[in-house]
Amino acid sequence: MKETDLLIFDLDGTLVSSGADIAASVNATLRRLGLPEKPVEEILRFVGDGVRLLIERTLGGLDGGRFDEALEIFGAHYREHMLDTTVPYPGIEAVLRHFSGKRKVILTNKRHSFARPIAEALGLTAHFDEVIGADSTPFTKPDPRLLDLVTRRFGVSPARTAVIGDGVNDVLLARNGGSFSCAYLNGLTPRVSLLALRPDCTYEAPPELMTLIR
Repeated sequence: MKETDLLIFDLDGTLVSSGADIAASVNATLRRLGLPEKPVEEILRFVGDGVRLLIERTLGGLDGGRFDEALEIFGAHYREHMLDTTVPYPGIEAVLRHFSGKRKVILTNKRHSFARPIAEALGLTAHFDEVIGADSTPFTKPDPRLLDLVTRRFGVSPARTAVIGDGVNDVLLARNGGSFSCAYLNGLTPRVSLLALRPDCTYEAPPELMTLIR
């Protein structure tokens, strides 16, 4: 088991199953723009690098004005519908209670204005010291300066920090910053993409975390 002082959790696809609501808002945006909808699986491949890249990858080469319009449409729709079906993954509450004595942070490339309300509504914020969104700091995952900023803020060593997430950026953040990576294989990112990166550990269901880190 890996000894840790700080646990950094991703949000979408790690703590919460949120893919359906994200995809629904993307397709609502496409409809408003008069564009054809896309399959959910295709949209979810674009998640993980923040809303601007999500929209850019989904919509392709829109001109600047239409791109800004798409961002506004998505943001307004998602704000109203981001909790339609989003729920914590089974076992997450037990995991967070198990690690109640640990410093814990939610670190996401999602905007703070989306991430914080989701975490609050689902009763997650009580388990965490902080929720850090893409617009909370000058850096986003997988920039190692983000990990340095967070570990310094909490006065812990990167070597005694675990980054837990379902995304490529989570594994790369840990690797780039000298921390322990723990990849969730049943989140939003195809498992083959995660396994190709050879994370320090993997898990199939959240309760397994209690046997992997302490």
